[in-house]
Amino acid sequence: MFDNRIHAGQLLAEKLAELSLKTPYILAVPRGGIVVASPIAAKLQAKMGVLIAKKIGHPLNPEVAIGAIMPDGSLIHDNQYVSGIGITQESFDEITAKAREIFDQQVKAYESLIIKNHEVKGRDIIVVDDGIATGYTMRAAVKWLQKWNPASITVAVPVAPSDVAHKLREEQAEVMCIEEPDVFTAVGTYFKEFNQMTDHEALEYHRLAPNAIVRL
Repeated sequence: MFDNRIHAGQLLAEKLAELSLKTPYILAVPRGGIVVASPIAAKLQAKMGVLIAKKIGHPLNPEVAIGAIMPDGSLIHDNQYVSGIGITQESFDEITAKAREIFDQQVKAYESLIIKNHEVKGRDIIVVDDGIATGYTMRAAVKWLQKWNPASITVAVPVAPSDVAHKLREEQAEVMCIEEPDVFTAVGTYFKEFNQMTDHEALEYHRLAPNAIVRL
């Protein structure tokens, strides 16, 4: 169990330092991923930006992803799966619209920190979040990054279900994960302290931790 997001980031930083990546670029997934990523950026002396991808949650269980909005704003989902679980097109369009509204708000909030396409090529990209549940959003982010020809992609998270970590590895991403339980509950149960954060708090944390950010 992790004390908090900082503690998890410190543990990940030690493991990532062993990889000796030549051109690391840390991409934090808001909001909690920014906190986890800060000790990693400090340890690796790497630039830290933000990657935004928004999960589209099941209308009856928002924690279960049925699609995602990728960093370029495009939508990824499985039509057959969505219709197979009884979600109508009208319902899907409604929850997608709500997800896109939040996505647009985050794009505006983190505008100055969002990665640009040309910054990916030839770099060792490390995507950091405070945990993975279904993995749909992270897989969408990896798929988008792969289009821009990075030298490598490493997903770094404190905890993820073992089957989700396996799927990410199958999709040609390295996965640095400290806990990979076979029986997964929720990300927050693996932390002693796991407070919900606002975009404002995440940005404030970023502002107050300049020693963790090195601009290249």
